[in-house]
Order: sequence, then C-alpha cells, then structure tokens
Amino acid sequence: MRYIKYAFLAVLAVILVCVALANRQVVTLNSIPTGLQEMPGAGMASYSVDLPLYVVIFIGIAAGLLIGFTWEYLREIKHRATASRKTREAKELEREVKRLKAQRNEGKDDVLALLDEAS
Repeated sequence: MRYIKYAFLAVLAVILVCVALANRQVVTLNSIPTGLQEMPGAGMASYSVDLPLYVVIFIGIAAGLLIGFTWEYLREIKHRATASRKTREAKELEREVKRLKAQRNEGKDDVLALLDEAS
C-alpha cells in the first residue's frame, strides 16, 4: 500500500511539473476590474501583481483545498460533539456498573465475586 501511495505522489508531481512548465507566461492579476478602478474610492483597493500562470493555478488549487477542508470541518462539528458526548456517557455508565458490582459483591467470598463478574 505504501508503494501505491509513493507511485501516486510521483505521478502527481510529474503532472504538476508539466503544468508549471507549460504555463510559464506572466499574467497580471487585478484585485478590481479595470472599469471599477475609476470609481471614486476604489483606488485604495486597487492592486495588481504580475505572476506566472502556473503560480496562479497552484494558488487557486490551494485556496480551493483550504476552503473545502474548512467547510468540511465546520460541517462535522456537530457529529464530533455527539461522538464525544456519547463516549463520555459510556465511560460514566461503565464506572457506575463497576460501582454497582462492587456493592453487590461486598460481603461475598472473593472467588464467588470473581465468578459473578465473569458472567
């Protein structure tokens, strides 16, 4: 299984290098479309940067993964809370069962108490 993982990562690395080599041209990223840059007050939020296209692609992939992981984490909070509560309740009930067995076997012989606990 470990070799399959390494093979998959190697293929993924080759694909990413090919994408990077095929998209080396420089593109300009603008924070605001050019038509809106002329509006009053929009000049403060107007930024532009020149980057290779493969960097823009990789940033988009990373942002998508980050948003997806965050979304999934927030979606599963209620399930993790429920599982934690159920685990806590189960441990509490196990302690209560042990306490009740100890009370029931308090005056009995040790061997008989062990046989009762085993059944």
